[in-house]
Amino acid sequence: MPLGWRTLPQLLFVALASIIHTSCSAAAAETGVAFENSAIVRTVALGGSVVHVTTTIAIKSLADEQDIYTVSFPRRERDASSFLEVRVKNQKDPLQIREKPFYGNAKFTEVDVVLPEKLAVNATLNLVVETIQTHMTDPWPEFASQTDQQALRYTTDLYVISRYPTLVQRTKIKALVPRIISYTTPTNVDAFTTGNVVAKSGAVVTYGPFSSIPVSTNKDFLKTYQQPVTVRYYHEQPVLEVTSYKRAVEISHWGSNINTEDQVILKNAGPKLKGHFSRVDYQGQLYKGSQVPHVLHSLSLDLPPGIDNVYYYDQIGNVSTSKLNVAPAVAKGEPVVKTSLLNMKLRYPLMGGWNYTFTVGWDADLAGVAGYNSATGEYNVEIPIMTTIPGAVVNQHELKIVLPEGATDVEVVTPYPSLTLWLDKHTAYLDTIGRPAIMFEYKDLTPAHAKNIYVRYKLSSGDHFRKPVAVSAVFFGLFFFTFVVRRIDLTIPKKQKAT
Repeated sequence: MPLGWRTLPQLLFVALASIIHTSCSAAAAETGVAFENSAIVRTVALGGSVVHVTTTIAIKSLADEQDIYTVSFPRRERDASSFLEVRVKNQKDPLQIREKPFYGNAKFTEVDVVLPEKLAVNATLNLVVETIQTHMTDPWPEFASQTDQQALRYTTDLYVISRYPTLVQRTKIKALVPRIISYTTPTNVDAFTTGNVVAKSGAVVTYGPFSSIPVSTNKDFLKTYQQPVTVRYYHEQPVLEVTSYKRAVEISHWGSNINTEDQVILKNAGPKLKGHFSRVDYQGQLYKGSQVPHVLHSLSLDLPPGIDNVYYYDQIGNVSTSKLNVAPAVAKGEPVVKTSLLNMKLRYPLMGGWNYTFTVGWDADLAGVAGYNSATGEYNVEIPIMTTIPGAVVNQHELKIVLPEGATDVEVVTPYPSLTLWLDKHTAYLDTIGRPAIMFEYKDLTPAHAKNIYVRYKLSSGDHFRKPVAVSAVFFGLFFFTFVVRRIDLTIPKKQKAT
């Protein structure tokens, strides 16, 4: 619209906004604040045991040569975030982050983000902070009957805290289906908004916008203005948790094989079953097609392509109701277009609070995951940390990688640090000195953590023949023992009669 057509109130509003923006920037610069948040939009994607939070921050540099931006998190949400990544908007590569030390009773934590380049005065940049929270939702009510629907609740803070002043911010909380039961209406927000503080549209609850928020990482702001907000919603999927996940991987050069076995304890963390389970009611729901969606009936797992000798069983025995479709093998270095699909129909419906224990194992060609560097004499093997269980968080994960006997100069490259890492020894049949085993322990893994570990080691020519030499020694030992035993007369001679 041309300037001449604007009304006087519009011009006054634009001028007032410009004065406020200039005064806030000047005040921030005088107090030594390096940045200003032009806008913050936080989007919370609600789920079951996993919640994705994406925060887009438009930053503006108030000083010259700025290359470190600090992101603040409430202590409770940072402790529950098992995945954190910061990147520039519309770029894939994550930025380097550094955790800052904090006191044990601190209400918030901070991380320093290394910007891709130094920013000059008034330069702008859009950052995307992505976190994955685990165990932040809980069923409400805690108990439900076999035919009841499943309701969850999620609680977060109203304001996105920052050590920099913020011109405007809002929070959007999204459910999978537009069935929001209730949400909190905040109070004491007149200092930052004059309109509707909260609005619901379909499956989205929006808080804000809030304007002219000062530095919020101080005790006065947290005590006076910060407050929790809770959204209660229906969730039409099972709330899955893997209470224990143990993966054992054995590498065999003699057989050119890599064996993988997973031992999984799966739990439905939704509302616990109220009363007794009725098989009659359950079959009636299946017949009518009215079964509740939060009960787990089957499980689909994406396994590597080209696998062989696949087995899967639970505590009773083989799961004969399962189906497996094996995808063709892929050469090392080639992208995986199609994975093998294992569809397991559970032996019984997994109700809220129930567990299901099963084991899955398979063999694969070692050439598809291993490489050899003739210049250094090193082998490089690529090993997945885990198999993703859709929508589930892995509470405790243990990974054991057994290397060939005689492997030396072992090195590992991990996509993220583990809780513990140590070198152990694994001894099996016909081993002479035992095989080195690398042990990892993880906690609260999500589908975003389903990445690969790279193991490098050396194996001499003599160690390649250690296994056949051991087998041959045992074979010839048994042959010699049999040869000797057959020539020993163990019969008791008869007594001769006296003449």
